[in-house]
Amino acid sequence: MGARVGRLAERLLDLGARSHGAACALLVVLALVCFLPGFSSLQPMDRDEPRFAQASKQMLETGDLVDIRFQGEARHKKPVGIYWAQSAVVAAGEALGVPGARTAIWLYRLPSLAGAVATVLLGYWAALAFLPRRQAFLAAALVGASVMLSAEARLAKTDALLTACAVAAMGALARAWLGRAGAARLPNATVLTFWLAVAAGILVKGPMVPLFAGLAALCLSVLARSGAWLKALRPGLGLVLVLMLVAPWFVAITLKSGGAFYGEAVGHDMLGKVGTAQTQHWAPPGTYLLVIFATFWPAAAFAAMAVPFAWARRREDGIAFLIAWVLPSWLVFEAVPTKLPHYVLPLCPALAILAVTAVARGAVHRDRPGARLVALLVPFIPAGLTVGLCVAAWRLDGVIPWAGLPLLLAATAVAVLAWRAFVDGLPERALAVAVLSGALLGPAVFGLTQPALAALKVSPRLAALRDALPCPGPKVATLGYREPSLVFLIGTDLAMLDSAEEAASFLGRGGCRLVYVEDRYAPAFAAATAAGATAAGAAPRPAGRVTGFNINGGKPVGLSAYAVTP
Repeated sequence: MGARVGRLAERLLDLGARSHGAACALLVVLALVCFLPGFSSLQPMDRDEPRFAQASKQMLETGDLVDIRFQGEARHKKPVGIYWAQSAVVAAGEALGVPGARTAIWLYRLPSLAGAVATVLLGYWAALAFLPRRQAFLAAALVGASVMLSAEARLAKTDALLTACAVAAMGALARAWLGRAGAARLPNATVLTFWLAVAAGILVKGPMVPLFAGLAALCLSVLARSGAWLKALRPGLGLVLVLMLVAPWFVAITLKSGGAFYGEAVGHDMLGKVGTAQTQHWAPPGTYLLVIFATFWPAAAFAAMAVPFAWARRREDGIAFLIAWVLPSWLVFEAVPTKLPHYVLPLCPALAILAVTAVARGAVHRDRPGARLVALLVPFIPAGLTVGLCVAAWRLDGVIPWAGLPLLLAATAVAVLAWRAFVDGLPERALAVAVLSGALLGPAVFGLTQPALAALKVSPRLAALRDALPCPGPKVATLGYREPSLVFLIGTDLAMLDSAEEAASFLGRGGCRLVYVEDRYAPAFAAATAAGATAAGAAPRPAGRVTGFNINGGKPVGLSAYAVTP
């Protein structure tokens, strides 16, 4: 069995090595296999995803493509790029007749899907600056099979698009660095790719792409004792191009907000993360070194084994660039108190390239001290995920995820075969088989197991209670439960209430109305309605109940719905 899987993986490597067209086609197929299952069935994931989606929806509702709003609140945390992309896709979906396009979260996720697929293809292009076609294809496949990119492809946020921009910029920067001794002029397409990636990255997430490229360029210039190699990128022309692309919106938002955008985006969001850990996302330095083994599975274990090789050859041009791509930005992220796993995602393609380079040169093999133990992380992650999902499903919903269990076990078994190939002295085969395990794990988790976790789908089930009312277009309010996913699914006019008296009064205003009351407010709400806080008319009637688990709070949650109908 192991030999057959290994031969299949190597045949796929051979097929990808035939031509660039074959490599790109296979990478797109791999990406779609990893990213599409569960793409539409996954609920809006609080809190960031529905905040982005709701702000994009409000752009369509108001026609204002400059200001960014979540309900009545200015959302001046990120530039406008992702909102434009999401709004354009949803508008196209409406034009094509997609039912309920504005509350179809999968439409808002399409830019992220495109960014994730582009990351894989651009990872291949970047790897070609360091490796021959076969190894470049393998490095890009490892990026496509990674857990974190698979997750970000399904979330309507900035990170998949940001990663694509970063990889494009770093692939172009690598060609400028590696070709600095030659007389050939850097192709116009490469120069244009770099500056377009910088401009797009600024519009998507502000200074992050310039940060990655700038820190790498600075370190390499210190190493070379000259920054003259950067002239190949034609910085004068490039900076003018970037300004032409990004300045119009920044000028418009400055005029619109009176400078408030910069106070929020720079002063609160960016500097707040540097100075303090925002939204309870504090973690100590070194956190990324630990979580990367799960988030960049299955490549991270091999990348860790490649570190001694990279350090020993740190003065080689290619290895120096990969270190400069990763190390300075990584240190910045480790130093910042606020830590989220996806922050280091744009650095991961360099780790994949480094791992494959070390394997190709024979520096990663079973006889290295501790190598077999580190390689055990490859089967450990899917095995741990299988156990964790079964335990979570049983504790939350009292079920076993039978639909996804066979594929979860298959992904684990194939990961064991990858470890076995490594132990047998076939590290390249082990990498290729690990990619096959990744191609099974994504569909198993997101496509088959996730739909069974009903306890996590609190907001969609609350929205279903609204849809079941006998009167159209009810006014809806919520007391206690204030997740952005509920705003996205119910509508911009969802009323956020602060007290039981407000809830009782809301129901008493006439017409068709619905209020969700979290359990901690239930006694006060019952007292308010019993005391006649509602106006004369029909008493509110129970319209359903939803219990589940709030991911953000990390606690069980229960809500009862009460309605009045004409």
